[in-house]
Amino acid sequence: MEPKAKLWHKDFTLVVIGQIISLFGNAVLRFALPLYILEQSGSPALFGQVSALAFLPMILLSPVGGMIADRVNKQRIMVVLDFITSALVFGYIVISGYFSAIAIVVVLMMALYAIQGAYSPAVQASIPLLVEEEKLVPANAAVNLVNSLSNMLGPVIGGVLYGTFGLPIVLIVSAICFFLSAVMELFIRIPHKKQESTGNMWATVKKDMGSSLRFMFKTKPILAKIIFIMTLFELFASSVLIIGLPVLITQTYALSSQWLGVTQGVMMGGGLVGGVLAGVLAKKLSIKKIHRLLLLIALCFVPIVLGLLLGVSAIIGYGIITAACFFAMIAGVLMRVQLFAFIQQVVPEEIMGKVFSCLMAINLCAQPVGQWLAGWGFERFAELPWVVLLAAVALSSIVSVYSRSCFHKIEV
Repeated sequence: MEPKAKLWHKDFTLVVIGQIISLFGNAVLRFALPLYILEQSGSPALFGQVSALAFLPMILLSPVGGMIADRVNKQRIMVVLDFITSALVFGYIVISGYFSAIAIVVVLMMALYAIQGAYSPAVQASIPLLVEEEKLVPANAAVNLVNSLSNMLGPVIGGVLYGTFGLPIVLIVSAICFFLSAVMELFIRIPHKKQESTGNMWATVKKDMGSSLRFMFKTKPILAKIIFIMTLFELFASSVLIIGLPVLITQTYALSSQWLGVTQGVMMGGGLVGGVLAGVLAKKLSIKKIHRLLLLIALCFVPIVLGLLLGVSAIIGYGIITAACFFAMIAGVLMRVQLFAFIQQVVPEEIMGKVFSCLMAINLCAQPVGQWLAGWGFERFAELPWVVLLAAVALSSIVSVYSRSCFHKIEV
């Protein structure tokens, strides 16, 4: 079964719709669970540590997820993992009254990130199997578009539900979303080519890891350079934003969770705009210029720093943060669409999932470290949060300038 010439055929459309529902449930949870920990503890440092710990299972399971994605039918992976996620959330609702609230939330977050580590490679590896090569950029743009749409609505609705009814209702809504997504994915048909196995699990893991790492570091060393750059950028910029948003809005400016939800929704609206632009400008985008997008993201922190230094009111400061996140997200999606399309073009189908998962695992290593440091920084400089943001601007700007020579060497 070859990829279909028409982009919006049944199977690709069902993948996209399933992603809308699943990602919406995921966005609601990602909004509510960390905020619950921050509200219960009042500690940015603990908030950063918990967020960092939640990423560890995702890092460990991403390579395994990639191997599974290459050896098991990708449609089955999506269905099974969405059903498991729904069951986990419902299970938490049942047992939450018998354990420490923060402890059980941490365990749930770790489980959800672990599942996501196995889920994402299957989705990314399925795209080149469903569409022709010349449609990879618009296909990735479409996937990022629905990702942004779900992530835009998730925090807004999650903020309203969380602020009005508390965590249990948020959990019920997300669990239903995962269940509906799994049912939708039952009707998808993704081409699958069975690969030979040695029968020994550890030998298979070793062989698969070796083949993907050799491809990244020897056959296509530009991939290793790109992931090194993106890992540094995650460490200095993305992690500070993830931890900084709840801290700045709910603690520095003393606004409610609903305000935070709106900001995260607007930020994902920027992702929606970025996805539309990526589709419209697909033929004009060049991976050689990605360093400009990285620099733009870094500079989006500057207005937030200035607002804190000038001591603007909470509403004005909130508006600056929201606008900065909107434009940073546009640039981030434009960058991600081009990177994914490039990887899908240069990586062979039989190792696509493994390479994607290895790239993801290496990149994710920066997030626990970055979030831990960001949480410590915002607590250490609670009265001067602009210090943490200014450091992020300086370091991520250096990375973006350094990346210029790498991206210019890419043959397109």
